[in-house]
Amino acid sequence: MLYVYVGLAGALGALVRYEIGVGIHNFYGGSFPFPTLAVNLIGSFLLGWLTHFLFRTERFSPTVVTALGTGFIGSFTTFSTFSVETIVMIETGNLMGALFYVTLSIFLGLFSSWMGYKLGNRRFRRFTSREGES
Repeated sequence: MLYVYVGLAGALGALVRYEIGVGIHNFYGGSFPFPTLAVNLIGSFLLGWLTHFLFRTERFSPTVVTALGTGFIGSFTTFSTFSVETIVMIETGNLMGALFYVTLSIFLGLFSSWMGYKLGNRRFRRFTSREGES
């Protein structure tokens, strides 16, 4: 049954990624791959937050945790699209754009994940201190 939940969450994550990407592209319309950058940053933050708050509360079964982390977030974020977009920029002579994209993706991705981690830890500490009061 785990495979079904991961697959369903993965399908949902891919659909949400697609919709966000289309929305950003329609709003921005430029050639820089902001849609992929945005979903990867959102996904980095969410995974940092989920793994350091939601999953630690032990209110969800391991099946739900795996479905959300591996299924939803795994399909929501995309390293392969990031890689292809970078190669296309290099191949079309946009070396500075590619370097900028890679730099933003790495540093902002790590920062987003760290922020999610920190906020998740803070929320978890508040959550567990409130549970102890009950």
